[in-house]
Amino acid sequence: MNGAWEDAHATFYGDMSGGETMQGACGYGDLKRQGYGLETAALSTALFNNGSTCGACFEIICVNDPQWCLKGAGSIKITATNFCPPNYTKTKDIWCNPPQKHFDLSMPMFVKLAPSKAGIIPVRYRRILCSKQGGVKFEVKGNPNWTLVLVYNVGGAGDVTAVQVKGSSTGWLPMSRNWGQNWQTGTVLLGQGLSFQVTTSDGKTLQFDNVAPRNWQFGQTFQGRGNF
Repeated sequence: MNGAWEDAHATFYGDMSGGETMQGACGYGDLKRQGYGLETAALSTALFNNGSTCGACFEIICVNDPQWCLKGAGSIKITATNFCPPNYTKTKDIWCNPPQKHFDLSMPMFVKLAPSKAGIIPVRYRRILCSKQGGVKFEVKGNPNWTLVLVYNVGGAGDVTAVQVKGSSTGWLPMSRNWGQNWQTGTVLLGQGLSFQVTTSDGKTLQFDNVAPRNWQFGQTFQGRGNF
């Protein structure tokens, strides 16, 4: 899966605690509880792809900056969990504006590559396979007439491109992307056991049968058997 190395820049947001990196535009919540930790980044418009890159994993190295790149730093591996929005009111330091490729890292990740006072560094990056612990997870939200499912902890390619849901009394129903990795359906599914089919950007599809029992409640999270 390892892609070709490409050029970009990197900054950081928040502090060493990483509190500011929680939540975010991909729809994930407490990144520590959900297994992503602080090994995360917000992506610029050119990389974020309207949220479809959420969950993808990247390897990043600091390059061509002997003043700031730490000697022997090696690489960091991160998951895309947030969006670094463009700022059209400024004419400099507009790193997240199109068409620039940019990673806004958590501070603990940035300082593995360069000291924080560097501010911004040139980097190279490539797509890599995501390695996650346990099965793909499904957080079920919404209301009785509308079901919203956050799909997370996805290994392999990591970025989900299609989701189907099947209630115990329905056929397979395609879900539409609401935002980030939140997928929705207007079909009433309360009181039915739920199965899912998840497709990632490399075209692989896994089926997770009977993930949620008939008595599931909104706000619950269920783990599928297996991962990409």
